Amino acid sequence: MNKTKLLCISGVVMAMYIAIMFATQGFAFGAYQIRIATALYALSYPFPFLVVPLALANTIANSMGPMGVLDMIGGFAVGIITSGGVYLVRRFSLPMIFVIPVIILAPAFVVPIWLSYILNIPYVTLVVSLAIGQTLPAIVGYLLIKALDVHKKRMGLDG
Repeated sequence: MNKTKLLCISGVVMAMYIAIMFATQGFAFGAYQIRIATALYALSYPFPFLVVPLALANTIANSMGPMGVLDMIGGFAVGIITSGGVYLVRRFSLPMIFVIPVIILAPAFVVPIWLSYILNIPYVTLVVSLAIGQTLPAIVGYLLIKALDVHKKRMGLDG
């Protein structure tokens, strides 16, 4: 793909992530943090160039939450780790379904590092809570890239 197409896709995906987070912020920052927008991390599987834009989108989206700058910085880190992990599933030719545990476990184990400090809640409690909240977005992300894989060539997105 040429640079213009990469930039446009990156911008659209970032905008979608931020818009979904805005629309779902009522429960995206709750006890279980059901962040439907994190389903978009799965797009790093077919489009590795989205690793950094998705991390930036998470950073911007975290500015909507009550946790401040630490959550924004952590959001960038977890965005890189999660979307990068999704890309590595493809890079190492693992079955596509492996994006599900990546999207569940990366945020579940990384986000509590700073949230347990900010909220004074035990790390393990937050891990369980975040893993539960990430399950639905992980499944949706997998279904998204599975559907995209079927139609990628027809849409002109195969490279």
